[in-house]
Amino acid sequence: MALIEKYGHGGDLLTAKQEFSRDSNHLLDFSANINPLGPPARVIGVLKDRLETIVHYPDPAHRMLKQKLAEKHAVSPEHILIGNGAAECIALVLLGLQPQTVGVIYPCFSEYEQLAVSYGAKIKPCCGKLANDFKPNSSELLQLIAETALVFIGHPNNPTGIMYSKEELVRMAEQAENTNTYLVIDEAFIDFHPHQKQATLLSELEKFKHVMIIRSMTKFYAIPGLRLGYAISHPELISKLQGKQVTWSVNQMALVAGEACLEEKEYEGKTIELIQEQRRYVKRSIEENLGWFVFPGQANFLLVRLTDEFTATDLQWKMGQKGILIRSCSMYPGLTNQYFRIAIRTKQENDCLIQAFKEVVKEGRKL
Repeated sequence: MALIEKYGHGGDLLTAKQEFSRDSNHLLDFSANINPLGPPARVIGVLKDRLETIVHYPDPAHRMLKQKLAEKHAVSPEHILIGNGAAECIALVLLGLQPQTVGVIYPCFSEYEQLAVSYGAKIKPCCGKLANDFKPNSSELLQLIAETALVFIGHPNNPTGIMYSKEELVRMAEQAENTNTYLVIDEAFIDFHPHQKQATLLSELEKFKHVMIIRSMTKFYAIPGLRLGYAISHPELISKLQGKQVTWSVNQMALVAGEACLEEKEYEGKTIELIQEQRRYVKRSIEENLGWFVFPGQANFLLVRLTDEFTATDLQWKMGQKGILIRSCSMYPGLTNQYFRIAIRTKQENDCLIQAFKEVVKEGRKL
């Protein structure tokens, strides 16, 4: 059985189509953490209306989208860099700041390590503690910051979904200032968390000049094919990143979509409500019906630990044969082949997932 994540990520429908001999339109994808509501209808309409603008170059300075984001986050446009997805922002951080040593906390998003190594940095790892839902000890985290030039923090972390408190973020930022370490906080999934409960250092970036926040628009607004993300930090750091960015790396349709997405207040509320409700429902359903352990994540996905009855590879393959994709986490350092991740989708889709899990377990016990 081949891993469906042959290119290192979920959402690879072409590979799944080839492996399971199914049309991609008939695959239910829980392996990619995308808003189950799909793109806002208004955004699709705006893209159609503005399609003729592809005959022109996109604005190389991304001025309109920067201005809208600046208003949203109460910062100046000089604090913002627009990227071709959060992944480009991460790459530009490494290219622009050129750290020699990069700290990562396992398990975490694979691109932190992969990009850092490809750009010549050495990795200094820190392992999260299972007893603490894979968060590291505070002393180890502060030591990691002191001993590296740059540290990536997932908040919420992928694949665990855990978040840090405001107090923990402040302690990290203070340590980064004291040790001249760059602290890069990846908040790609924070928009799925209720706004009033979001712990973030966005309002304190003038105080913490070594902190950079990275966010994604593609996941929350369900436009991953367009690629759109941004970084927020002190203008001096943003300037270093911009100096390494390829002109026109962000295409015209992505900019158009981004501007339209920021007008979608009702959509935002519906999304957060759906994710909160369905995450609780899926967690409870898995624990009560299957007996697997579900970590208390706070994003639009859940990390699950299997019993010895299955491996994640076995389960992924059996679910794929039923037309449902899940994300094996066996390739994440710090995790084993007993862990998998699932996105939170609509109630109907989540019911299909739970039913398929039950069928696989029942079929397995008959063998």
